[in-house]
Amino acid sequence: MTLPGSDTVPRGALVLVAAVCCVRLVELSVARRNTRWAAAHGGVEYGHRFYPVVIVLHTCLLLGIPLEVALAHRPFVPVLGWSAVAVLVLVQAVRGWCMHTLGPRWNTRIVVVPGLPPVDHGPYRYLRHPNYTAVVLEGAALPMVHTAWLTAVLFTSVNTVFLAFWTRMEERALRFNAGSDGPLRIASSKPTRPGRALRAPG
Repeated sequence: MTLPGSDTVPRGALVLVAAVCCVRLVELSVARRNTRWAAAHGGVEYGHRFYPVVIVLHTCLLLGIPLEVALAHRPFVPVLGWSAVAVLVLVQAVRGWCMHTLGPRWNTRIVVVPGLPPVDHGPYRYLRHPNYTAVVLEGAALPMVHTAWLTAVLFTSVNTVFLAFWTRMEERALRFNAGSDGPLRIASSKPTRPGRALRAPG
């Protein structure tokens, strides 16, 4: 399959997207391993019906960048491009810090292991959801390396709305696990839906 206008896509843009794809594959592999760990410790997954939205959003981001660069002939503007690259490097460092801090509890899904308290050290000492902050920054910076501003705006807009919903669901899961779901029910006017007991992936 040939990407429309692929002959006009700078090699750097393709290399960058390919590198991010490799990072995503590594993260999915780590998440899969951590899911097995969580399943062995009675982990419960929340929001599993909405997880495909995460996959679709990030797939659209990675496909949208080379498409927009090719079809709209987006240039590489050094000041903007290298600034975006600097943000990406920072984002990867923050994500790595999150993964190291959470250890086997890190996941791309909402997985709660009963009895484990919330993590409050590392980057979680400063931000409630540092990994999601990194996702927002990456989604804005990655397309802007080659001024794919339309992809940046569309992804950031949709992803921000979805992350607000996803974060709220994670907070409810954490409070439910801690046995203090009462105030959250009042705030949301909806009961917390039960999670799905995990099965170790094959």
